[in-house]
Amino acid sequence: MNDSPQQSGSKPVMGWFLFLLTVAAVFGLGMLFASIMERRDEARVRRPMAEINKFETDSSKWAENWPRQHASYREMDDDKTMTKYGGAVPRDYLSETTANVILFAGYGFSKDYLQARGHTYAVEDVTETGRNNGKLPATCWSCKSPDVPRLMAEFGAKKVENPEDKSLQELALKGAGEFYSHKWNDFTEEITHAIGCLDCHDPDTMKLRVSRPALIEAFERQGKDVNKVSHQEMRTLVCAQCHVEYYFKGDGKYLTFPWDGGTTPEAMEEYYNERDFKDWTHAISKTPMIKMQHPDYEVYSTGVHAFRGVSCADCHMPYRTEGGAKYSDHHLQSPLLNIANSCAVCHRWSEEETRSRVTAIQDKNAEGRARAERAIAYAHFDIAACMQAGATDEQLKSIRSLVRTAQMNWDYVAANNGMGFHSPQECLRVLAKAVEKAQEARVEATRLLATYGYTKPVVYPDFSTKEKAQALNQAFISGNAPDLLGGFKVSKAALN
Repeated sequence: MNDSPQQSGSKPVMGWFLFLLTVAAVFGLGMLFASIMERRDEARVRRPMAEINKFETDSSKWAENWPRQHASYREMDDDKTMTKYGGAVPRDYLSETTANVILFAGYGFSKDYLQARGHTYAVEDVTETGRNNGKLPATCWSCKSPDVPRLMAEFGAKKVENPEDKSLQELALKGAGEFYSHKWNDFTEEITHAIGCLDCHDPDTMKLRVSRPALIEAFERQGKDVNKVSHQEMRTLVCAQCHVEYYFKGDGKYLTFPWDGGTTPEAMEEYYNERDFKDWTHAISKTPMIKMQHPDYEVYSTGVHAFRGVSCADCHMPYRTEGGAKYSDHHLQSPLLNIANSCAVCHRWSEEETRSRVTAIQDKNAEGRARAERAIAYAHFDIAACMQAGATDEQLKSIRSLVRTAQMNWDYVAANNGMGFHSPQECLRVLAKAVEKAQEARVEATRLLATYGYTKPVVYPDFSTKEKAQALNQAFISGNAPDLLGGFKVSKAALN
């Protein structure tokens, strides 16, 4: 009696509604399940499709098994990327900072000093650089190609029984000395592949491994085994094979890291001084100089990211995801060109704020670096002025020592990537020391000049452009140096 016509008519409508809702729910669950299974399949670790030779240096041969990683690796072919202080564009450091021409007077870096492009250009760039005079030792190839550990392994295979049972690392250690003792030109036909997969990975397991003997041996001299570090540490050490300070030891030009006493600039300077080592003699001041290479690992090791356990790869090879696949981005580049995937993983700021914070740090280091390089450049001229006044090598010994220290500390910061960002406080400390030592050298030179009767300012030549600075270097090299004393003639009494 209580049922009305409208109430009974609503039952079919409600039934159809529930039916359609059920169909939609089942369809949605089906799609979700299919998506989960697809992503699980994408994320599943697959066995390699193609067998990779343990000495395979052509990274394109690895692409069949690891297409995503190889595709991102090839993105380094773009050499137009640029940040305020970095990127892959081959900017001319000598034009941007003309004091560099003076600081490296008499050395190859005063002729040609370009910002490095991506890893895919490593062989091309080292071959075409203006610093390559064709007389280089084979050691200069060391970090440019996976063909290098392959060649070392070939030399090493001659020294052991059953070389097929040995790893690339073991064989490279055995044959490194023979490789280094050759000339650059001996391998121009053999070394053709740019930095790639074999440099960092074991092709059987894809496990990260160190393939360069110099890092292994540096760790051994410190009582460490490079093969017993954690995976996270290895994500830095594969970079530290090359992004470090090094030198060519002895007549065999054996590649060596000067870390026996530590990785600070002070420890490395002590190492070099104990061995009376120099890279070249400065053309203007005749000072025995040290050229720092690119001590990125040493600088990074003193920074907050290293303290927090952040590896090089975390920032420069952040993870990418495609569907359910997660992999390391092999497009190595400045994190400022990929803030969302690198910096933003830990720092919850906007991209604009992140970039402004980083560049603010870099700007301060750039200012400190500019102050140091100008003071050091003037110090070289001050020493040259003392020589023109008649000063002896014995009188100049302490002043040259100060300039050597100043420039090595400046170069510790200038030669590493990141414009000081990897360890800002340490870099500013080292730059402050560089300025201090350069100014001490200048004060001592002024006092020495006064003993010869010269009390006016040194007449510093113009090195405001790359061309003027290079012409100036050549004038000193050829024996036609400009008069730095403004026509002043030293009396015989002063010389006596």
